[in-house]
Amino acid sequence: MRSIAVAALVALVTVSVHSGVASAAPEAVDPAVSALAEGLGISQDAARERLRQQDRAHEVLAALPPAVDPAGTWFDEGSGSLTVAVTDQTAAAAARAHGARAVLVPRSAGALAELRNRVRALATPDVAFNTIGIDQRANEVLVTVNRTRMTAATRQFVAAVSSISGVRVEQSDTGPRQQAGEVRPGDPWWPQGEGACSVGFAATDASGGKHFLTAGHCTNNANQPAYGQSGNQNRLGTSNVGGSRSVNGREGDMGVVAVTEPGWTLSASVNTWGSAAVTVTGAAEAIVGDSVCHSGNGSKWRCGTVTYVNETVDYGGGTVVDGLTFTTACSLGGDSGGAWLRGNKAVGLHSGGPAQCVPNPAKDEQSVFQPVSEALRKWNLTLFTGGGGGGDTQPPSTPAGLRSTAQTATSLSLAWNAATDNVGVTGYDVYLGATLAASTATTSATVSGLTPDTAYSVTVRARDAAGNTSPPGAALAVRTKPGSGGGRTFGNDTDQPIADQRTAASRISSTATGAAANPVRVSVTARHTCQEDLRLRVVSPAGWWYQLKNSGGSACTPFPGTATHSFSPFAEQASGTWTLEVTDTRTGNTGVLDSWSITV
Repeated sequence: MRSIAVAALVALVTVSVHSGVASAAPEAVDPAVSALAEGLGISQDAARERLRQQDRAHEVLAALPPAVDPAGTWFDEGSGSLTVAVTDQTAAAAARAHGARAVLVPRSAGALAELRNRVRALATPDVAFNTIGIDQRANEVLVTVNRTRMTAATRQFVAAVSSISGVRVEQSDTGPRQQAGEVRPGDPWWPQGEGACSVGFAATDASGGKHFLTAGHCTNNANQPAYGQSGNQNRLGTSNVGGSRSVNGREGDMGVVAVTEPGWTLSASVNTWGSAAVTVTGAAEAIVGDSVCHSGNGSKWRCGTVTYVNETVDYGGGTVVDGLTFTTACSLGGDSGGAWLRGNKAVGLHSGGPAQCVPNPAKDEQSVFQPVSEALRKWNLTLFTGGGGGGDTQPPSTPAGLRSTAQTATSLSLAWNAATDNVGVTGYDVYLGATLAASTATTSATVSGLTPDTAYSVTVRARDAAGNTSPPGAALAVRTKPGSGGGRTFGNDTDQPIADQRTAASRISSTATGAAANPVRVSVTARHTCQEDLRLRVVSPAGWWYQLKNSGGSACTPFPGTATHSFSPFAEQASGTWTLEVTDTRTGNTGVLDSWSITV
């Protein structure tokens, strides 16, 4: 029995049973091609061309210069190439010069991220939504809600976000859920006393210890025995050792099972339930438009297309998860934790999906997975690849020449020299102290949202497709600029009359870069006979208003010359036009707004 379940550790969801060394295939056919053809119901020639085009698209994406700064990227099945959404003709020309298709859109990546963050801020814990994310093809934020979970708070949320330009709301009668499933035959694994989940990808730690990745909602109990057979039989190891190897919340839906029992081995051979097994050769990211497949104990082998990435999903019961990927491939209960592949590259761990498989699924009927690279980085694990020999285990060299090319009060721009690897470097991870702050495929990055006038210790690690990471090298000490002054304070000293029952609006144009400070500080100098009649508020460049002072009170006292206020913004950018609105709410008063300033 143990040799059978060994394959479950293989490297994927429900891995098929393998007795030992695989025999040679009768034909020289790439298993990834056969598996995709079977899953999508297309010819092997079409599947081979699809994989070739996708690989080329990802190569083009990795080679795009920083100046392109795409608002969205996706693989276009019709043209067989990478499509890049950009906001100006210069970036479009640069994208085309590197082999991508370019489309012009009104909103940048930063603007879309800001829109998404505003929507997230409005989704308070009493709001029941399905998903919040960016529709890259439409260049807008898409929110989905379940009509059957509609509450008064949710209706208010829907009304608020529907009025925001660039936000689209769709309603349905269903929603994603984290799948558990019943005990059934095949190659699942069982948390003690619970229903079956599916094995994800096998991995090793720095000491050679054996593990496999799976869903966080399958590993939520600390030090829980894990079995390769129903009825608590054939123990293979321990789930969530020490209580620190599972997350199921904002950070993600991912967990680790330690393989500790004698006789269990790891494999990189993925069961495709009828076609030749696919051998995992490395880890990669998925983009919109990619063809992907997954193997699971519930739905077996299924393929589809990536539709959305970096989504926020509300599974209900207080479980909200960020950073998930949606696809049209069917999934069922029992698939949780299973492997998602792009060709022969590991891309994800199954998180959730619909209650049943439907053709042409709407967004809330699609399957959901957790990107696998995030799990490998979080627990410093190396993906088990190749034909059982461990695959590529050599880490890249340490990136040299780490330097800071620019600093603001809230951001650091960094650059370094390229690292080398025996196979190839696929990306770099930037750390502030022990915290992962940014990941990039290029040799530069900008880390935003930092504290003004603060020293940071920066290191960079290179990584390859197998998940190997380089040593961090020597740390770079760098400090952000002060938060006030130094180009962060802007003013307007043009007089504005404050008329009865009218609003005086005074505007300031900020050229500061990066995120706005928290708090933003405002100083107002005015003359008015009754400050109790005045309401003061600031409108941000993105259109959000923040109240500084409300009107009201039985007394009537003069405005005190200069008054200072502060507020905590949403995820606002500092640049753009900030507007002070001074409203006289009653009659019989006179006044003038002399000047005001804002520190962002």
